[in-house]
Amino acid sequence: MSAPIVIHRPSATGGRRVTIRGQIAGLARDDQDVVEFLRRAGLHDAEQLLDDSSLVEWRGGRAHWYEAA
Repeated sequence: MSAPIVIHRPSATGGRRVTIRGQIAGLARDDQDVVEFLRRAGLHDAEQLLDDSSLVEWRGGRAHWYEAA
């Protein structure tokens, strides 16, 4: 089973798509965008969640990297 929060591979134009429980939350250009998406989804301790591999799966590239692929 995959993590409920997925930060997908960087796009060709930069940024990463973020899905929360299978729903697209948006395109993140940095960690602060991801934190905002998580807060909107009701996860208020979002800053601490980004490196929790049981909750967040970083796909296709280094974690915290948003530059164009």
